[in-house]
Order: sequence, then C-alpha cells, then structure tokens
Amino acid sequence: MSSLQERLTDGAYALGWSTVRKLPEPVAARLGRTVADLAWKRRGKGVRRLESNYARVVPDATPERLAELSRAGMRSYLRYWMESFRLPAWSAERVKNGFDPKDLHHLTDGLASGRGVVLALPHLGNWDLAGAWVTTKLETPFTTVAERLRPESLYDRFVAYREGLGMEVLPHSGGKAFGTLARRLRDGGLVCLVADRDLSASGVEVDFFGAAARMPAGPALLAQQTGAILLPATLWYDESPVLQGRLHPPVEVPATGTQAEKTSVMTQALADAFATGIADHPEDWHMLQRLWLADLEPRTESTDGERL
Repeated sequence: MSSLQERLTDGAYALGWSTVRKLPEPVAARLGRTVADLAWKRRGKGVRRLESNYARVVPDATPERLAELSRAGMRSYLRYWMESFRLPAWSAERVKNGFDPKDLHHLTDGLASGRGVVLALPHLGNWDLAGAWVTTKLETPFTTVAERLRPESLYDRFVAYREGLGMEVLPHSGGKAFGTLARRLRDGGLVCLVADRDLSASGVEVDFFGAAARMPAGPALLAQQTGAILLPATLWYDESPVLQGRLHPPVEVPATGTQAEKTSVMTQALADAFATGIADHPEDWHMLQRLWLADLEPRTESTDGERL
C-alpha cells in the first residue's frame, strides 16, 4: 500500500469514528446498507473472495444463492462497521442491552473458577460489541491482541478505540504478547482472541468445511501452559438490533500426547465449534481474505501483496 493510500485509509476511518458516531441509529443503519450494496455491485476483490469462501461453507449453493449470501454478507459486514464507529458514543445501558449471549454460564463459571479463561472467536458478527458488553455488563476487563496496521496512526486509532471500550490491547507482532497473555491468565483473568485465521504462517492445520486451513495455535497453547479454560464462542445477527451469541462447552486438554499433538486436537475442536456457528449464519462471517490452503497456493505474490 502506498503512503497516499495509507493516508486515505487512515482518513476514512477517522471520518467514520468522528462522523458516523454522531448519526441517529436508523440513519447509520441505512448508510451501512447503502455502502454495502454499492460495494457488492462493484464486485471488487473482497466481495469475490467472500463469495468464494461462502461457496466452501455452503457447497450446494447455486450461483444465485451465493450472490444472495455475498450481498447479505456485505450488509452484515457494514453493520459491524457502523456499530463499531458508533460504539464509543453508546451509553452503558445501550451496550448492556445490545448483546444476548446464550449459555453464558460457561464463561461466568470459568471466571469464577479462578483458572483464567481463553475466549476464542471467529470473524462472526461484532466481536467489538461483545467485548464491550463483557467489560460493561459483566464488569470484567480482558486482554486481546491487534494486528499491526499501516499506517501506524491507523493502528493507534484501533488501539485507542478498543482501549476506550475497556480492553487491554497488545500488538500481535513483536513476540511479547504471548507472555503477557499467559501472565493475565495465571492471575485468573480473561483473554479474548479472534482465532479463525492464522497471521503467523505457522498455524495449526485443521479440517474446515472439508478442506485444509490453518488456525492459530495460541489459544490451545495458552490453555495448556496456564491451565486456563478454553471456550469457543460464536456470534450472529438477527432482525433485531441486538447481537446474538453462544458460548460453547470448554475445549479440554487431551490427557495424553505431545504438546504439538494436544495443540492439534484442541485447535481442531475450536475449528469445529466455529464451523457450527458459521454454517448456521454464513452471512455473518466476515472473511474477505483467503483462508484455505488450496486458495493460498501457489505462493506467487501479486502486485498488491496477496497470494494468487
């Protein structure tokens, strides 16, 4: 990305947080749908990739059904952004009433145990809103990581935004995040990680909707090394203004095997829980990037840095 593109991107996000947050909620929702429909009609790289990913999730879908899904997916994606731009202006009551998680006892019992909890989620629904709900409704702070973005000012905006919602945010790069996360867990704390796409190129291979993909090893390794409880969670939207969610049963550490073998089994269990939520609500899975290994190869780089 050129320096001009970086400045334009940073400016667009700055405009979103400064302007969209001031709009009445119905106006922001209509704006999100309009922008989503325009992007969908243009059929840019992200939309085409989203549709390709949906084809793996819903393998028997007709081209017409895939087009419907990708349009709904873009609307869901823009709903996420409209909500995220407005979240800093939401009242505490609006946040508390904005999320309805099922089987919450998996999380509250885990926190009460004092062992620490690793909450792992895919790119479903609005994970920022769910996080704000945890810090506001449950009054429970947590630690997460954020991918380093360019320009640095854009990364700083995201960190400030999430810290403003009550999260401790660590940079994904640099190698120090794992140790800090482990310390938080050993102190009985909560760690939340979006974990359906490996950013390190050294993730764990899993079977995901019948094909090989890689997912990060971090959640499973943290649970093994600290004794923390590993919980998958999935999120989705319905027709209401309230985000829906489910806490899945804990992923247990296998009794036998090497660390690598245990990590493989646990990461596959996470992938299976994610797949359940994604299959039920594919249009709310905001995966506009390549994920499956077959889509990452051959490893020739295109001019924009994405593998062809």
